[in-house]
Parts: sequence; C-alpha cells; structure tokens
Amino acid sequence: MSNRPKIIVLDDDPTGSQTVHSCLLLLKWDVETLRLGLVDEAPIFFVLTNTRALTPENAAAVTREVCRNLKIALEEEGIEEFLVVSRSDSTLRGHYPVETDIIAEELGSFDAHFLVPAFFEGGRITRDSTHYLSIEGKEIPVSETEFARDSVFGYRHSYLPDYVEEKTQGRIQSSGVERFLLKDLRQGTQERLRGLANNTCCAVDGETQDDLDRFAEDILAIASEGKRFLFRSAASLLTSLAQLEAQPVAPEEMGQYERTSQPGAILVGSHVRKTTQQLEQLLKEPNIVPIEVDVVRLRDDLNQREVLQAEVLTLVEQAFLAGKTPTIYTSREELSFDDIQQRLDFGAVVSSLLMDIVKGLPSAVAFLISKGGITSNDVLSEGLNLRSARLLGQILPGCSMVITPDDHPQFPKLPVVLFPGNVGDDRALVTVYCRLSRQP
Repeated sequence: MSNRPKIIVLDDDPTGSQTVHSCLLLLKWDVETLRLGLVDEAPIFFVLTNTRALTPENAAAVTREVCRNLKIALEEEGIEEFLVVSRSDSTLRGHYPVETDIIAEELGSFDAHFLVPAFFEGGRITRDSTHYLSIEGKEIPVSETEFARDSVFGYRHSYLPDYVEEKTQGRIQSSGVERFLLKDLRQGTQERLRGLANNTCCAVDGETQDDLDRFAEDILAIASEGKRFLFRSAASLLTSLAQLEAQPVAPEEMGQYERTSQPGAILVGSHVRKTTQQLEQLLKEPNIVPIEVDVVRLRDDLNQREVLQAEVLTLVEQAFLAGKTPTIYTSREELSFDDIQQRLDFGAVVSSLLMDIVKGLPSAVAFLISKGGITSNDVLSEGLNLRSARLLGQILPGCSMVITPDDHPQFPKLPVVLFPGNVGDDRALVTVYCRLSRQP
C-alpha cells in the first residue's frame, strides 16, 4: 500500500464510508487530527464535514478550512501522492460545484474532476451518462424521483452533462463534459486519462462494481505517473480505489461488538419515505418502545425544548428499566417554512435537541443505531463528541458501523450504526436491530 496514493475523502455526511472498512473517520479537521488519517495504515480515510446540512456559504468556508489544514498536514508528513474525493449523495443532492471548486482552488491544480455517482448497494447506476435509481426493480431517471424535488438541492436533469451545466449555471457547458461510457471503462481508459488537463469535467458510467474496479485501476496507474485527479462521487468508487479485502467480521455476526447485556437505543431523524416505511416495520417488534419527539411543538414554541428533552429521557429510562429498546424518532409530519434558511435553522434546533438526548442515554447502552445521514454525523461529532472513530465495516449493504474509542468518557467501545435515510428494504432497520440485539 505504501507506493499507492493516499485516498482522502471529504464526506458531506457520515455515510460515504458505507462500502469500505477498517479506516478512520475524522470528526475534526485541525492539522493534528488530519495527520492521524494521513499516517494511518489504511489506504483511505474520511473527513466528515457534514456540509450537506450547511448553507452554500458555510459549506464553502468549511471545505476551504479543511483543505488549508490538509495542505499543511500533507507537507508535514511529506506526502506528495494523494487522491481527493468529494463524497456526496448518490441521488445528486449536495453542494456541487461549490465543494469541488474550493478543493481545486486550495489543493490544485488538477488535470480533471470526475462525477461518479453510482452506488450499487443502493440501486443507483449510471448508463450512457444518465443516472438511474432502481425502485421496486424498475430503473427511474433520478430527475423523476423525490430526490430531484429536494427543496434545497433540487435539479432537473438526470443526464450528467446537462446536470453539470445546470449546477454550474452554464460555466461548464454540457458539450464540454468528457463522457466515460461503459464501453470505454471496459476497454480501458489509460490513454484518455493521460490526455486530460486543466481540471476537465468528466462524467463516468457505472453499472457494476467491476466497471469501477477497472476504472480505478486505470486511475491509480495514471496517477502514479504524476497526473492529478479530483472526484465527486458516491460510495462505490471508494470501494474500487481502496482495494480492500473482506471486512474482519461478517455483517451477520456484528452483534458480537455489543458492549453490555443491556438494551441498545435507536435514533431516527431522516424523513424520507423509505425511512418512514422502515420505522413502521421496526415499531411492530415486541421489544421496541416507540418514543416520538413532536417537533411541531418545538416549531411553535422554542421554550418547549427542555420540556421535550425531559419527557423523552424519562421514557427512555422507563424503557431501559423494562429491558426494552427505546426508539426515538422525530414526528413524521413534513413541516413547511417561508424559506430555505428557516428550514436549515429549525433543523439545527431539532438536531441540538436530539444530541442532548443522546448525551442523556444510560451509559450502559449496548449499541446505538442512528438513522439518517445528517443525524448520524451529529451523533458522532456532537452527541458523542468524537475526534475520530474506527470504521468496523457494514452491518448491512450500504450501512456502516463504527466503534467509539476505548477511552470515551461516557460510552467506551460503543458500536454505532450509521444508517443512511434512503438505503435498504422495508425491513432493513429490523434486520440491523435483530443483528445487534442477537435476535433471530
């Protein structure tokens, strides 16, 4: 691994590590913390910036700060060969091109940046430069799904060159995007990669993991010749770049990481339809205690925050005393706001409440399942106040599990599942719960 470039992933929520294992997730990005990732034995590490939860201006500021500190850390460690990945959503939501523009300004110059949104475990593929989402076995262009109607990150195009033109407001024309099609990947792309220059924008197909494995081999070969590449990708490309062997503990056996004989806890913040369907299935389980956080009360009166927190923690304690698993979830009603900033501000208020609930969990909790990307990031960085965590692997395809350090003051060696909102079938949350609580 020593002669391979270090893969540095700036992840806009904590779920981008959902296809790799045994590496570090960094929750802070001061120079010393970044050096931990650079010297770690794993070929890849993640910096969890959580920028998808921020305004474009704040996302740019965070990305710039990470890059400037990273530049110092790279110099101090004497590392010259590296690849930078701006990991984002496989349904094309996120701050593009804000983040890749900042990375190019601070860490450039790059010969090309590649859009690689395929995420096979989640049923997202790219064919003929058009990105599809598999829903009940049918391939739907992502522009026709609920994700394209996102009130913050909405878009009109599934054809990636048109998506680029739309998001860059015409700065990069659709006709100027280099297309790496399936036939190209399968025939080999090294000569084309050698010819790229001036941060050319490239859209990359992907129908199977083998497609990206072949592409990654070519990328690594040409990068070793001195070409510098930047990526805007979902998680599947990372599998191919990292070239890891199978994870140490099989998904079905990850209940062995359980730290006590007490119940675990489940926190659900995501509001996408799939999460709600999974939650409905989980609440049918006999040892689950549903605890709803009525966020409407919080919107109508911020003074309700402390009351809500006390009510929830009382119910959590009662569940634990009964030997049952509390499932804390925000009310499912979709709230409306006058503008995006109000929505983001209210989201921060709700997250702050949920993180104080995490801090108030019994210290003997056996495990924690966090449902939703932004929720999971906040759990790690705020609720558990981690500097870093070690990724154990996936307990379910696309669903990562990390473990807190041995010296954590409240929850040492706590297994934490980072469960994206839009991953898994209707019983996926039940499956994870049963694996961790060692139920058949």
